[in-house]
Amino acid sequence: MQVAPRGIAESMTTTGSSSSQGVERPAGLPLGLSGWALILGASSGFGEAISLELARRGMDIFGVHLDRRSTLPNVERITSAITAMGRKAVFFNANAADEQKRKDICQHMVQETAASQLASDEPKVRVLVHSLAFGTLRPFVPPVGADGKSEAVDLIGKSHMDMTCDVMAHSLLYWTQELLAQGLLGRGSRIFGMTSEGGRRVIAQYGAVSAAKASLEAHCRQLAFELAPRGITANALCAGVTDTPALRKIPGNEHMIQVATERNPARRLTTPQDVANAVALLSHPMAGWITGNVINVDGGEGIAG
Repeated sequence: MQVAPRGIAESMTTTGSSSSQGVERPAGLPLGLSGWALILGASSGFGEAISLELARRGMDIFGVHLDRRSTLPNVERITSAITAMGRKAVFFNANAADEQKRKDICQHMVQETAASQLASDEPKVRVLVHSLAFGTLRPFVPPVGADGKSEAVDLIGKSHMDMTCDVMAHSLLYWTQELLAQGLLGRGSRIFGMTSEGGRRVIAQYGAVSAAKASLEAHCRQLAFELAPRGITANALCAGVTDTPALRKIPGNEHMIQVATERNPARRLTTPQDVANAVALLSHPMAGWITGNVINVDGGEGIAG
């Protein structure tokens, strides 16, 4: 995994004071939110859509992303859109799985939130979204060819499995621990982990990611149980098949898109905006009794066979 080559101060984008794929964004809904959200994986896909939607609802956004020079203009587009709504955008170009980077970012967040006009009973970080998609897609064992012999292919190794599960699952736990230790999470905070049907269904070459998704769901359940006395909720969100950069890396993705479109009762794919809308709804104070779940955000795709 690539580690950001610059220090936190040099790789931070601070500005202050996407495409919905045909999904309407209702204007004027009485769903105002406040405070800060931290989005891990904020520069594309679900993370981008969630960042923009929470900003639209009144939240300031911390974003962590890992981008090369060629994709940084998209990050600048996102932060500009957030600030155009009158909200703050503080983005860090860093490896979210790096322990020291995580500590440095959280310390900067402490300083930033201290300067914000937050009510005394309001958590400094109201929403944490884990939307990191960085893993290895390889089979566990050699596939058998038409001649009955094992094919020569690259297999999953320990380093691949460790990296995939660390980034896509365990890092949620480590971020939660650090945010809690720094006093950034509190009563009313929401934690969301992005999972998929791959956590419980078989997809070719998806084994390491499947293990990570299953682990992420387990982490959300355990966090929900242990954080309940603090008034903090944790849920995993299982989106339907969504045409994102991460999906495009999965072998056979075009067939997956076709099957999902036919399978979904609405006859369309889930979009990042569908998921962003769900996060906004579940971030409302009235959703505080919803915790420890895997919540399908798929238009009924999961029940359709």
